[in-house]
Amino acid sequence: MSAPVLPLQPVKLTPGPSPLTPEQTYWRTFKSQLLIPSPANNPVTHISNPLPPLNVLASASDHFAVTTGTRVQIFSVRNRKLVKTISRFDDIAHGAEIRRDGRVMVVGDESGAIQVFDISSRAILKTWKEHKQPVWTTKFSPTEPTTLMSTSDDRTVRLWDLPSQESTVTFAGHQDYIRNGAFLPGQASGLLVSGSYDQTVRLWDPRTATNAVMTFKHSAPVEDVLPMPSGTTVLAAADNQISVLDLVAARPLQLLKNHQKTVTSLCLASNNTRVVSGGLDGHLKVFETIAWNVLAGSKYSSPILSLSVIGSGTAREDRHLVVGMQSGNLSIKTRLSGQQKVKERERQKEMQALIEGRIEELDRKKAKKRPKGWEKRLRGQDFIGEGADIIIEGRTRKSHKKPKPWEGLLRRGKYVAALDEVLKGRHLPDVITLLTALRHRSAMRTALSGRDDVSLQPIFKWVCMHITNPRYVNLCVDIGMLIVDLYSAHMGESPQIDRLMARLHRAVRMEVERSQQAWQTEGMLGMLVNSGE
Repeated sequence: MSAPVLPLQPVKLTPGPSPLTPEQTYWRTFKSQLLIPSPANNPVTHISNPLPPLNVLASASDHFAVTTGTRVQIFSVRNRKLVKTISRFDDIAHGAEIRRDGRVMVVGDESGAIQVFDISSRAILKTWKEHKQPVWTTKFSPTEPTTLMSTSDDRTVRLWDLPSQESTVTFAGHQDYIRNGAFLPGQASGLLVSGSYDQTVRLWDPRTATNAVMTFKHSAPVEDVLPMPSGTTVLAAADNQISVLDLVAARPLQLLKNHQKTVTSLCLASNNTRVVSGGLDGHLKVFETIAWNVLAGSKYSSPILSLSVIGSGTAREDRHLVVGMQSGNLSIKTRLSGQQKVKERERQKEMQALIEGRIEELDRKKAKKRPKGWEKRLRGQDFIGEGADIIIEGRTRKSHKKPKPWEGLLRRGKYVAALDEVLKGRHLPDVITLLTALRHRSAMRTALSGRDDVSLQPIFKWVCMHITNPRYVNLCVDIGMLIVDLYSAHMGESPQIDRLMARLHRAVRMEVERSQQAWQTEGMLGMLVNSGE
């Protein structure tokens, strides 16, 4: 009785390098994009971020506000639906912010007025008209629920108290429009920071309101400022650069030049371990907050004017990535849950291990994980032995898949026809499996011999396409050398083959140059490492 003919086992190639880093994979989990056009195609100039409550017993805001034209749209964090629209403004609105408890909202506008609304009833609770020019920023204090600030084109920064009829403190010192500002967090919560078109960032103390406590000069108008949670560092966006300012040392720490056009908006993400920036180049970029390297990014169809990463839950996990654009479109992308949360924990462990220099130890731990199904074996669910029922059945032969045409040709020794057949299908695993089998049978020369310029072109094109891939380079080199050996005497007889030969020559030459550059770079890095030691 003859043995059954089994199909060829597909060749398992070593996995290539991952095209995405864990950080890029994480930011790509923000999907299910909801694109909402502005009612009057007005630019989306501001997106508020609901802040966590000051204590665990207090309630947190479940909404975020979007400012566009003469409207403020309030969206639900839970389902991304538009909950309310407030349009009780005489002119274009700016900088709508919701208080931590989610009950009150403050908004400035082009006329210089500041209005405080009750969100549930949309009633106006307070109106101030001390500013004589447009008010661009209004923010509540992180510690005092009745205190808020404002910045205006009239070159002043003002503090307000909800029960009062007038501003409590006025800060004057900027020489041009003030388009952004914020309270400092943490122990420095009584201080304020503002950025102006006079190219300065100024730090203000209500106890000495006549002069700025600290001033940082920039080379362009300051579009946005973002205090870091420590209260000792402030980020400032000016032109296409982001400066990292140290308030303790009173000097800039670093200058980030990753955007091509003006950076318009900054926000925090991932529990304050990431900074997200958006610019007029339409690019969104994600920075880590230790060495300020770019970890991920994406491109939008229109210049970005505002952005916010909305968190939810007690852990304030990233939930929505909200971007407002010059075109009037509001983009809301939501992060997937479930398995993605597991990947997020793995990402955090990997980043922490990388920072602490334990990445190799973490890799070893991952490699030592128990094989699939070990839980069942420990529980005895897969136990087969004494006491198990014994059932004897007739031997049944497993059904095998129908062999592919090229497999039948290979078994019958028709190597030329097998190679032609597999190249027609263009299924890469099948091509690799057949070529490997031909090499093992020493039949590669036979499969390539006796071809004309038409039948040689498919295999030549395949070699040219894959010779730069590290996983296939050895196989492609063997085939290429055989083709040159068999057909070098016939070069110049076919224009198609000559073009393919020239293409192969260029590909090999470029790979050789890349290899030489890699070796040179490795040598220079080695010298730098050795000199540092």
